[in-house]
Amino acid sequence: MIKVRAENITKEFQKKDKGQGSIALAGINLQIKDGEFFAIIGPSGCGKSTFLEIVAGLIKPTSGSIYIDDKMITGPDHNRGIVFQGYALFPWRTVMGNISYGLEEKGVLQPERDEICIKYISLVGLSGFEKHYPHELSGGMKQRVAIARALAYNPDILLMDEPFAALDAQTREILQVELLRIWNETRKTVLFVTHNIEEAVFLADRIAVMSGRPGVIKKIIEVPLSRPRQEEHRLTQDFMKL
Repeated sequence: MIKVRAENITKEFQKKDKGQGSIALAGINLQIKDGEFFAIIGPSGCGKSTFLEIVAGLIKPTSGSIYIDDKMITGPDHNRGIVFQGYALFPWRTVMGNISYGLEEKGVLQPERDEICIKYISLVGLSGFEKHYPHELSGGMKQRVAIARALAYNPDILLMDEPFAALDAQTREILQVELLRIWNETRKTVLFVTHNIEEAVFLADRIAVMSGRPGVIKKIIEVPLSRPRQEEHRLTQDFMKL
């Protein structure tokens, strides 16, 4: 079953002085299956994040349409959870408070909110840190909070925009393994944007390779690695060949 379908997505950013604009995306067509872990890679500035923001409904394409479950999207929705590179946590809220924010906006009552938050705090390995504030957490822990917050209102699709790019190499690899564990448990459809080829190969079922601006999809690669994947998969000959 196709979960996400992009049809001829083009995005042009106009200059304020009404001069010639900049074309970020040029005719993007792709399909993402239900429950698939799908990665997009490409050089900086190729429009990867712009495409993810269009799927999220945060910005509109100049032309073309995004369909989720065959319904055209018109804006943001709770069926899409987003994790950004910069965490985007509220500094005045605790771990519990940050994760509960989307549930509060959705009108979920506190007893149910607390139960859901505790579930996802445990899922991302942060039990015992419920009352900590963002400034008391490491970068990796902050990103775990961001992932838990995105999952808490049970979205169909998880959109991740270079979520581990700002982390050190060791923490990044640990969180990649943790993300796969979470994905194995939840089986959400994941759209993961990265410029790191090794990261995309380790995580994804398929990878879309984008060119430089204007961004177009040059090819889609099937990743022939078995699942579940663990840290030791990075040392196999199949992984190194890719």
